[in-house]
Amino acid sequence: MYKEKIVNTATGEETYRNYTAEEIAEVEAAQAEAALKQAEAQAKETARFAVLTKLGLTAEEAQALLG
Repeated sequence: MYKEKIVNTATGEETYRNYTAEEIAEVEAAQAEAALKQAEAQAKETARFAVLTKLGLTAEEAQALLG
């Protein structure tokens, strides 16, 4: 369960409240989007590595050629 910590800075009192269903949905959607972006970046890096391997180049050599 997701909780929010609320601190009263005047008294130092700490309280917690549960997220609403809408807030939970927002958090989970953001997590799913972040996971998707990470998977896409990993797939792109894997494809890049496959091309470099096929050409017999290192990443440094490719960088030197492409600037």
